[in-house]
Amino acid sequence: MKTIADILKTFNPLEDKYVSREYQSFGVHLSEKLQDEPRKSLYIKLAKTVPRPVLEQALRFVVDSHARRKGALFMWKLKELGAFKK
Repeated sequence: MKTIADILKTFNPLEDKYVSREYQSFGVHLSEKLQDEPRKSLYIKLAKTVPRPVLEQALRFVVDSHARRKGALFMWKLKELGAFKK
C-alpha cells in the first residue's frame, strides 16, 4: 500500500478522485491488486459493507492464483465464503 507522502506527490486535485475514508482507500487497494481499476466503486462498496477478514481472505486466494480475470475470481470466492448472505 502507498504511503500518504507517495499519494500526495502524485495527487492531482483536478483529475483524481478524493478519498476521505479508510474503507475507500482499501477499496482502491483492492482494485489495484485485482488489476480491475474500472470497477473501483464496486470494491469501495464491498470494503464498506463486507467484513474486512472476509475480503482479505478472498484477496489472498486470488493473489496466490494465476487467474486472468482476478476480479471474477475474487467475486466467486466472496460468494463461496458467504459474504452475500443476509
